[in-house]
Amino acid sequence: MLLLRNLIYWFGLCIFSLVWIWVVIFSIAFPKGVMWSTAIWAKTLLLMLEKIIGLKYETIGRENIPTEPIIVCCKHQSGWETLALLAFFPNLTFVAKRELFWIPIFGWALKWRGTIGIDRNNPRSANQQIINQGKICHDRGMSICIFPEGTRIKPGYRGLYKKGAARLAQNLKMNLLPIALNSGEFWPKDSFFKYPGKITVVIGMPIAYDDAATPEELIKVCESWIEDEQVKIQGVGPFSPENRQSPTPLYPF
Repeated sequence: MLLLRNLIYWFGLCIFSLVWIWVVIFSIAFPKGVMWSTAIWAKTLLLMLEKIIGLKYETIGRENIPTEPIIVCCKHQSGWETLALLAFFPNLTFVAKRELFWIPIFGWALKWRGTIGIDRNNPRSANQQIINQGKICHDRGMSICIFPEGTRIKPGYRGLYKKGAARLAQNLKMNLLPIALNSGEFWPKDSFFKYPGKITVVIGMPIAYDDAATPEELIKVCESWIEDEQVKIQGVGPFSPENRQSPTPLYPF
């Protein structure tokens, strides 16, 4: 049954995306048209996941999303949160590896949406690119999402939180919005299968960018909040960590 449901989901995703890509292309001609069309695409896929796979979600703290542009710092465990963030934030762009732009339809939509594509093999160039393009996004009134660990992290683990998000927040004078989630317990990395259950997303209070703090201090505040919340919501899905007490670092301390 799980195989059948996933086959139906993937078939529906492919058919809908092939049709909807023409709406996205047409929407480029209108102000914020791509934001609208890609948000509908994401919401439709989330609905398909719920109705076909049985993968639902609950959002705690949605009232903490401000009306002004913000730097979104989100835990990254699967591809699910990319869809969810497009649905949650009407005017959001991402910082992501530029290789994603090569993915048909999905990558194109990210590019058209204004995603800041970076070369992760050249950190110095990437940092400058984030600042330069981030300024353009800020001037357009857009929020910017950065996955602070830089890549998808297995449930129950934590990666090294990089200070790029904090540096960008201070440079553009934008607050940080921390988000914790347990999507990886239902949507394993690089897996064909998605599993039924309920993903929990927790959105925290905005963290002031605070020019007096160092980027290291600012991102540490964000990290502490996210990882504390991770402990509270993990351990419910089929791919939950064995140790439910505290996330295991991927890096030594």
